[in-house]
Amino acid sequence: MKRVASLYLPDWPIDRLRRAERTAAPPDAPPRAQPIVDIKAAPRNRGWRPGARWARGEAADSSPAQGGGPLQAVEVPFRKRNVGGSPPPRTREDLKPPLVTSIREGSRILVAATSHAAHLLGIRAGMAVTQARAQVPDLDIRPADPEGDRADLERLAITAARRWSPIVALSGEDGLFIELTGTAHLFGGEERMARRIVRLLARLGVRARIAVADTTGAAWALARHGRQPQDGVTICPPGTQHDAIAPLPIAALRVEPAAIELLKRLGVETIGQLAAMPRAPLARRFGKALVLRLDQAGGRIGEPLDPVVPPGHIAVIQRFAEPIATAEAIEHWLAHLMPRLVTALAQAGRGARAIELVADRIDGVPQRLRIGLARPNRDPAHLLRLIVRRIEEIAPGYGIDALALHVRRADPLGPLPVEERLEETPADIAPLVDTLANRIGETRLWRSRPVESDVPERSVEPAPALDPPGRPAAPLKPGDVRRLDRTPDLHPWHPRWPRPVRMLRRPELLDHVIAEMPDHPPRRFTWRGTTHKVVRADGPERVNGEWWKRATERDSVRDYFRVEDEAGQRFWLFRRGDGERTETGDLAWFMHGAFG
Repeated sequence: MKRVASLYLPDWPIDRLRRAERTAAPPDAPPRAQPIVDIKAAPRNRGWRPGARWARGEAADSSPAQGGGPLQAVEVPFRKRNVGGSPPPRTREDLKPPLVTSIREGSRILVAATSHAAHLLGIRAGMAVTQARAQVPDLDIRPADPEGDRADLERLAITAARRWSPIVALSGEDGLFIELTGTAHLFGGEERMARRIVRLLARLGVRARIAVADTTGAAWALARHGRQPQDGVTICPPGTQHDAIAPLPIAALRVEPAAIELLKRLGVETIGQLAAMPRAPLARRFGKALVLRLDQAGGRIGEPLDPVVPPGHIAVIQRFAEPIATAEAIEHWLAHLMPRLVTALAQAGRGARAIELVADRIDGVPQRLRIGLARPNRDPAHLLRLIVRRIEEIAPGYGIDALALHVRRADPLGPLPVEERLEETPADIAPLVDTLANRIGETRLWRSRPVESDVPERSVEPAPALDPPGRPAAPLKPGDVRRLDRTPDLHPWHPRWPRPVRMLRRPELLDHVIAEMPDHPPRRFTWRGTTHKVVRADGPERVNGEWWKRATERDSVRDYFRVEDEAGQRFWLFRRGDGERTETGDLAWFMHGAFG
């Protein structure tokens, strides 16, 4: 028997915004109005006493019995206060203003979606934003993103098709149809499977309701218009969909609003009243759409689903009647396999980013060879060249009876325009980057990108080799998301003093340093067991800590010097602290880089 589940996501656009806020960096915590008691200083196993000495921060001999100050009431840090008898908020979302999304339709700006709190305040979808703001002055209004909502819903459908059931279809803009026939027993039955889906979405911050019935129309009607239990799961027993949807309103049949309004004028408000009427007059008066929806919900007419198809795994394989064991034979068959793989990529509209060659040996030990690409590519000559250069890494053993090429990672790649090659056009270095990266490793090939920071180890960050050289990225505030190609114009950042081209990953501590305080360079130091005598020096260059990033850098100071020893070697070292105040550093010396 066919069983269909209708997954209804009533707050899908709002839940997407909430999830984006939770994944962003948290904002700075506001200062507390009351002092915070240091719990670590509390004596253990003695209970809580509001007038305890450690809670008041007083000395041990200042108790009231000994003439100390009076006892002071201190707020209990683990007890929720209940002012005026009102219950405390259950979730953090209750403390935020109601959230709605807006969309422009012609010259009007309307409410597209509302949160649960806004819905309780009377805000409805389709209402003018000015009217909604007049009703709720502190309303949080965000621009709607229908395309993003649709794309995320399609991704959820693909995930459901891979994890829950192979037949999953979209149900409008706020739900999915999941066919449970033959799959519910894998999850412990329909009820356990439905509860698991609702709990999983709840952990992701998505409110969901689900209904299971024999027909698609009945499941849709029960999920959206039926009486919802606390857990959000409704199970309609087999063969009882007629009685289950009979008390529901006509809108649960997914018919036009004009037909619903006309039926209300005629006194027909529920599906049970509509089902008791003869079909022929209904078809003549309202058309076949109303009768079709009624019969589909009751199970008299089937309703096929248009399932989403997850992108399949792209791979080509060649098996041999006799094992092969030479590099020439492997290269010969790879030349036949690569055009087939490129054809499959072109049909899927994708370009390969990672390809794996799997050579199945007759002893059951597969040989694997993986190549990566800096950009999506489906040039057969380039891909074959990258793999052939590493054929010697394959150990054929007693022979190979199958070769397979698997696309482990692919990105969308549309048809490329054919352009005339000009002499002024710069050459494409992507093939060179692919060649070098597959020889020395992807992690050893990068491009340096400047960052607006005075701290040397933070002033440069690695970037992919094919990224365009951009301007220095400005420091981001908590919750700020900015792309490099959208960064506004910044003042060109350059260090005030010459910096070494190569710096140590971590500054190394120097030993036996002799230097005059507070502003003189070292005269002698020992680094890695070798003593260096300084003959020339320049500095100091003072670098202060970035107090807006870390509280520990509020008073930190570094004094950098460029020094040259007797052998002509030039180093870049610094002293931690300004030499006058102890809070700026411990006056230790570190090697940070070398010139030349």
